[in-house]
Amino acid sequence: MQAYRKTEMTVGVFVFIGLVAIAWLAIKVGQIGGIGASGYTLTANFKDAGGVRKGSDIMLAGVVIGRVDDVVLTDNDHATMILRINDGVEITEDAFASVRTKGIIGDRYIRISQGMEETPLEAGSEIEETESAINIEDLISKYIFSGKE
Repeated sequence: MQAYRKTEMTVGVFVFIGLVAIAWLAIKVGQIGGIGASGYTLTANFKDAGGVRKGSDIMLAGVVIGRVDDVVLTDNDHATMILRINDGVEITEDAFASVRTKGIIGDRYIRISQGMEETPLEAGSEIEETESAINIEDLISKYIFSGKE
């Protein structure tokens, strides 16, 4: 009877450890509620988000260095993006953020270009130099109506 109880306890402990491991993995991979998220955040304001969504890539020199945490409308006239940058990547104070497209009709992402300064931005700082996406519809509209007045 004693050996049977010991076996049951051992199996119970392994099942409990397995459930905890699965829960931890789900939280870490899903980044639920910010749990499991690493890195630091920066903000950037754009006149036009241009289709950038939560989870879009942030690239520097063609390498993914983070993800967009959130995109919100601010003051009813511009989009504020919360950028989560991976640990170990330093963005300089005069960095330039722009909305770009992967390929002709690909996903939108944020491209960051480092500036000449060597001082890195601190967590929670703002990237002041931004460039919104090129709106193809606006360009076509300007071209069509450029000669008519």
